[in-house]
Amino acid sequence: MSVATEVINVRISAEQKAIIDSAAQLLGKSRTAFILDLAVRHAEDMLADKTHFELSTEQWETFTAMLDRPVRPNSALVRLLNTPAPWEK
Repeated sequence: MSVATEVINVRISAEQKAIIDSAAQLLGKSRTAFILDLAVRHAEDMLADKTHFELSTEQWETFTAMLDRPVRPNSALVRLLNTPAPWEK
């Protein structure tokens, strides 16, 4: 696990703080740990929704047929795939 070096500041109402504190206490966690655990879990779920999808049998067959087709030359795609990602520069 990486070292925490970043800070996030959030303004909330007294009622929201009380609810969060009560829930965190029930789990034996600090407010920060409680908020961070839930925020990261929710973010991961949201991102997973964007990377996992379901297809009907017909859609799956169409999709796999497209994947099985021979690849056509595409100079723009070759250029893109040979360009380093921003974090690799």
